[in-house]
Amino acid sequence: MGVMDVREALRISGDRELDLVEVAPNAKPPVCRIMDFGKHKYEQSKRDKEAKKKQKTITIKEVRMSPKIDEHDFIVKYKNADKFLKAGDKVKVSVRFRGREIVHADLARTKLNELAQRVSEVGAVERQPKLEGRHMIMILAPKAEGGKSE
Repeated sequence: MGVMDVREALRISGDRELDLVEVAPNAKPPVCRIMDFGKHKYEQSKRDKEAKKKQKTITIKEVRMSPKIDEHDFIVKYKNADKFLKAGDKVKVSVRFRGREIVHADLARTKLNELAQRVSEVGAVERQPKLEGRHMIMILAPKAEGGKSE
Protein backbone atom coordinates (compact mmCIF):
# COMPACT_ATOMS: atom_id res chain seq x y z
CA MET A 1 0.00 0.00 0.00
CA GLY A 2 3.06 2.22 0.19
CA VAL A 3 4.28 4.62 2.86
CA MET A 4 1.50 6.03 5.04
CA ASP A 5 0.81 7.51 8.44
CA VAL A 6 0.38 5.15 11.41
CA ARG A 7 -3.07 6.53 12.22
CA GLU A 8 -4.20 5.97 8.63
CA ALA A 9 -2.90 2.38 8.68
CA LEU A 10 -4.66 1.72 12.01
CA ARG A 11 -7.91 3.14 10.62
CA ILE A 12 -7.71 0.89 7.52
CA SER A 13 -6.96 -2.18 9.61
CA GLY A 14 -9.85 -1.34 11.96
CA ASP A 15 -12.25 -0.97 9.00
CA ARG A 16 -11.25 -4.41 7.72
CA GLU A 17 -11.38 -5.94 11.25
CA LEU A 18 -7.74 -7.01 10.97
CA ASP A 19 -4.56 -6.20 12.91
CA LEU A 20 -1.66 -3.92 12.00
CA VAL A 21 1.48 -6.06 12.52
CA GLU A 22 5.02 -4.69 12.43
CA VAL A 23 7.02 -7.09 10.26
CA ALA A 24 10.42 -5.37 9.98
CA PRO A 25 10.94 -2.84 12.80
CA ASN A 26 14.57 -2.04 11.87
CA ALA A 27 13.80 -1.00 8.30
CA LYS A 28 13.57 2.68 7.32
CA PRO A 29 10.58 3.27 7.44
CA PRO A 30 9.37 0.30 9.56
CA VAL A 31 7.41 -2.25 7.52
CA CYS A 32 3.93 -3.16 8.75
CA ARG A 33 1.30 -5.50 7.37
CA ILE A 34 -2.48 -5.63 7.77
CA MET A 35 -3.39 -9.22 8.67
CA ASP A 36 -5.20 -11.46 11.12
CA PHE A 37 -2.59 -11.79 13.88
CA GLY A 38 -4.18 -14.88 15.46
CA LYS A 39 -4.07 -16.70 12.14
CA HIS A 40 -0.48 -15.55 11.62
CA LYS A 41 0.59 -16.92 15.04
CA TYR A 42 -1.16 -20.24 14.33
CA GLU A 43 0.58 -20.65 10.96
CA GLN A 44 3.92 -19.72 12.51
CA SER A 45 3.51 -22.37 15.21
CA LYS A 46 2.63 -24.95 12.52
CA ARG A 47 5.82 -24.07 10.62
CA ASP A 48 7.87 -24.32 13.83
CA LYS A 49 6.40 -27.76 14.64
CA GLU A 50 7.14 -28.97 11.11
CA ALA A 51 10.75 -27.77 11.38
CA LYS A 52 11.08 -29.47 14.76
CA LYS A 53 9.93 -32.80 13.29
CA LYS A 54 12.72 -32.70 10.73
CA GLN A 55 15.43 -32.19 13.37
CA LYS A 56 17.39 -35.27 14.43
CA THR A 57 17.97 -35.50 18.16
CA ILE A 58 21.31 -37.08 18.96
CA THR A 59 21.22 -39.36 21.96
CA ILE A 60 24.19 -40.80 23.80
CA LYS A 61 24.26 -44.57 24.16
CA GLU A 62 26.63 -46.20 26.63
CA VAL A 63 28.76 -49.32 26.24
CA ARG A 64 30.38 -50.58 29.45
CA MET A 65 33.23 -53.03 29.79
CA SER A 66 35.99 -54.06 32.16
CA PRO A 67 39.74 -53.78 31.54
CA LYS A 68 40.11 -57.60 31.51
CA ILE A 69 37.31 -58.16 28.95
CA ASP A 70 37.47 -61.40 26.97
CA GLU A 71 37.80 -61.30 23.16
CA HIS A 72 34.28 -62.61 22.46
CA ASP A 73 32.70 -60.15 24.91
CA PHE A 74 34.75 -57.37 23.33
CA ILE A 75 33.35 -58.28 19.90
CA VAL A 76 29.80 -58.08 21.29
CA LYS A 77 30.52 -54.61 22.71
CA TYR A 78 32.09 -53.57 19.38
CA LYS A 79 28.99 -54.71 17.47
CA ASN A 80 26.73 -52.74 19.82
CA ALA A 81 28.83 -49.58 19.44
CA ASP A 82 28.88 -50.05 15.65
CA LYS A 83 25.09 -50.43 15.58
CA PHE A 84 24.58 -47.29 17.68
CA LEU A 85 26.92 -45.23 15.48
CA LYS A 86 25.18 -46.43 12.30
CA ALA A 87 21.87 -45.31 13.82
CA GLY A 88 23.35 -41.82 14.23
CA ASP A 89 23.80 -41.86 18.01
CA LYS A 90 26.91 -40.92 19.96
CA VAL A 91 28.50 -43.69 22.00
CA LYS A 92 30.04 -43.30 25.44
CA VAL A 93 32.41 -46.20 26.08
CA SER A 94 33.31 -46.61 29.73
CA VAL A 95 35.67 -49.02 31.45
CA ARG A 96 35.02 -49.54 35.15
CA PHE A 97 37.92 -50.40 37.42
CA ARG A 98 37.28 -52.56 40.48
CA GLY A 99 39.63 -52.82 43.40
CA ARG A 100 43.25 -52.78 42.31
CA GLU A 101 42.47 -52.98 38.58
CA ILE A 102 43.09 -49.23 38.38
CA VAL A 103 46.84 -49.86 38.25
CA HIS A 104 46.23 -51.42 34.80
CA ALA A 105 44.82 -48.28 33.21
CA ASP A 106 47.06 -48.92 30.20
CA LEU A 107 45.09 -52.14 29.46
CA ALA A 108 41.83 -50.19 29.40
CA ARG A 109 43.33 -47.48 27.19
CA THR A 110 44.53 -50.17 24.77
CA LYS A 111 41.05 -51.75 24.64
CA LEU A 112 39.39 -48.37 24.06
CA ASN A 113 41.84 -47.49 21.28
CA GLU A 114 41.24 -50.90 19.68
CA LEU A 115 37.49 -50.29 19.77
CA ALA A 116 37.96 -46.84 18.23
CA GLN A 117 40.10 -48.39 15.48
CA ARG A 118 37.44 -51.02 14.70
CA VAL A 119 34.59 -48.49 14.41
CA SER A 120 36.68 -45.94 12.50
CA GLU A 121 34.62 -46.51 9.31
CA VAL A 122 31.35 -45.34 10.89
CA GLY A 123 32.54 -43.26 13.84
CA ALA A 124 35.29 -40.97 15.01
CA VAL A 125 36.70 -40.30 18.46
CA GLU A 126 35.13 -37.13 19.82
CA ARG A 127 36.88 -37.35 23.19
CA GLN A 128 40.03 -39.38 23.79
CA PRO A 129 40.08 -41.96 26.62
CA LYS A 130 40.37 -40.14 29.93
CA LEU A 131 40.44 -41.43 33.49
CA GLU A 132 37.66 -39.99 35.65
CA GLY A 133 37.68 -41.47 39.13
CA ARG A 134 37.26 -45.24 38.78
CA HIS A 135 36.10 -45.01 35.14
CA MET A 136 37.97 -44.46 31.90
CA ILE A 137 35.64 -42.78 29.42
CA MET A 138 35.84 -42.26 25.65
CA ILE A 139 33.14 -40.70 23.44
CA LEU A 140 32.61 -41.73 19.82
CA ALA A 141 30.55 -39.66 17.36
CA PRO A 142 29.05 -40.89 14.08
CA LYS A 143 30.76 -39.72 10.91
CA ALA A 144 28.73 -37.31 8.78
CA GLU A 145 28.37 -39.53 5.72
CA GLY A 146 28.24 -42.83 7.63
CA GLY A 147 25.12 -42.01 9.65
CA LYS A 148 22.09 -43.43 7.80
CA SER A 149 23.69 -45.06 4.76
CA GLU A 150 22.03 -48.47 5.19
